[in-house]
Amino acid sequence: MRKIQFLSCFMILLLAIQSCSSDALDVDISASSYNLSSIQLDSILQNTKEQNLEKELNQLSQEIPEIIDYEFYYCYKTGLPKDSAFSANWTDFSNSPYYKRLSKRITEKFPHVSSSTKTIEDGFKRLQVHLPSVKLPKTIVYMNSYFSSSVYCTENELAIGLERYLGAKTDVIKELPSDVFYEWIKEAMEPEYMERDAVCAWILTHICEPGKDHNNIQAMIQWGKILYLTRASIPQQDERILLRYNASDYQWAITNERSIWEHIVKQNMLFTKSEKDQAAFLQEGPFTSGLSQKGPDRLGQFLGYRIVCSYMEQTNVTLQQLLDKSYNEILAEYEIND
Repeated sequence: MRKIQFLSCFMILLLAIQSCSSDALDVDISASSYNLSSIQLDSILQNTKEQNLEKELNQLSQEIPEIIDYEFYYCYKTGLPKDSAFSANWTDFSNSPYYKRLSKRITEKFPHVSSSTKTIEDGFKRLQVHLPSVKLPKTIVYMNSYFSSSVYCTENELAIGLERYLGAKTDVIKELPSDVFYEWIKEAMEPEYMERDAVCAWILTHICEPGKDHNNIQAMIQWGKILYLTRASIPQQDERILLRYNASDYQWAITNERSIWEHIVKQNMLFTKSEKDQAAFLQEGPFTSGLSQKGPDRLGQFLGYRIVCSYMEQTNVTLQQLLDKSYNEILAEYEIND
């Protein structure tokens, strides 16, 4: 009898521990009817016979016109499929040795994208549970943007440039000209960030845009909201991936959170509207300008995220309420855990 009682108590304790450790953001999405269709544009371009390509592109121009225009006019500079010179321009471009090798690497790295589509779709389902009226993409397009962008959002589509997730050690990435694609840019082209980037890009484009005419702390907290919504969408993802840091950069940021905050306060940078300061703290780079070069870039985004996390841990508000909260309400609850 004692053994049975002991096992019962142990199971209750185990369940309690599991309950405490489970992420409250990981909501039930089983009732969702949301569906994210997908198109592998690069695969279509590589596998469609030349005599059938015009018909295929005409069909795609009806389905995803903005993406087709973006791909060929902006990324490839071949003109649009409807242009008279397009066929010749596309033949020249698609037969260039580097483009052919790049497309081959994409096919090798991403023969199937169903797993990524599922992760992203489930992420948007979670976001819809938290924000029922949220606008979501109808189609995800996997493409080769020829290094024009990682993620490109239209009103209804989400396009991912697969070439920017091949991995820094891939030959076609290492060959990129270093005077344009610095080493820190190449090092960020890792596949583990793809699903995070897709969801985050949609959120900052359609749900929680970085504000205009914000002071520094407003801009940081706005980015904190964007990242927190991304976390709510993919709660199972490592926090370092959410922040787009490698393991050592993530640990550096966590360890130095207090010193980062104290630096900003001492330099009277919280309430200024300096574009230079915001660029230094929020934009991508080899490191965060003004802070130790041992640390990562975008420490303003990191700090904004930590401020929002602190607020959410100490209050009982929904994600919709979080979006409506002013920066000073959120900042008032900021506590640094040493």
